[in-house]
Amino acid sequence: MASADDRKIVVILRQTRLDELVARFNTVQQAQFYVEHLGADFGDYLAEHAQYSAAAREVEAIARRFGRVHLVDRRYVVNYIFAQDDLVIVLGQDGLVANTLKYLDGQHVIGVNPDVQRWDGVLLPFGPTDLLRILPEALARKRTLKTVTMAKASLNTGEQLYAVNDIFIGPRSHVSARYVLSAGGRQERQSSSGVIISTGLGSTGWLKSLYAGWAAAAASFGVVRPSGAGDGSFAWDADYLHYFVREPFPSRTTGASLVVGRATAREPLRLVSEMAEGGVVFSDGIEADFLTFNAGTQATITVAERHGVLVA
Repeated sequence: MASADDRKIVVILRQTRLDELVARFNTVQQAQFYVEHLGADFGDYLAEHAQYSAAAREVEAIARRFGRVHLVDRRYVVNYIFAQDDLVIVLGQDGLVANTLKYLDGQHVIGVNPDVQRWDGVLLPFGPTDLLRILPEALARKRTLKTVTMAKASLNTGEQLYAVNDIFIGPRSHVSARYVLSAGGRQERQSSSGVIISTGLGSTGWLKSLYAGWAAAAASFGVVRPSGAGDGSFAWDADYLHYFVREPFPSRTTGASLVVGRATAREPLRLVSEMAEGGVVFSDGIEADFLTFNAGTQATITVAERHGVLVA
């Protein structure tokens, strides 16, 4: 293994909203005209950009004191080749940390919050100046680590997709998905708006909102929430995933009894598509990066063989 001074530190950055507007309208002035013409505050775009740019410069300067630095835009993470002993710094938000973890295999990740007044940062426990203290300890492997269980979807077409938060399987648009779901030795043909399979890390997001809706609906009918039912959240390093079927529709040919449960390495969740077209599998809310899930395609969802590692 390389010495600390020789270690590569990969800093993952993102474009700001201002960067994206300039890419669309060519200049800051034209972007400003567009935003203000619609009655919005362009000053907020400028303030966010200035704060993020300053944080990026500070992170880079500090990182260069402790190792070789590679700056990588989030758009290129999917094609970047990480060395096994790379230390990765992600300059938030939370979604950028999650998306980066998906393309790693055990490399340690430091989440840095560029603007604590703007972002809560559940996965961003550090500010830029904290790196002066954190980096030497992280490079020497003396920091506490948090393990993050990941999910994996494997299709019988040979395609695979990893997720840090959750996997969605269902229709590409607002129509019903039709499939056969198998879990825990049971099988059921279903029609629904899709299935969410969540990791522990993702369980405070999409899965939590599903549980909240279920609980509110039950309460409106006078159904008492079972003791210990919780809100769907569970440990980041749990050895299982949690699935939830959205809006299952019972009919003569479809059921709605197998709608909530766990998937593990030994007992994965399986779905076989019965949709002629429009079926998709995507992860972590990134709809543009999807796998096709049409008639005859089988998806097997289980705990991934690799996991994320966060520096605490």
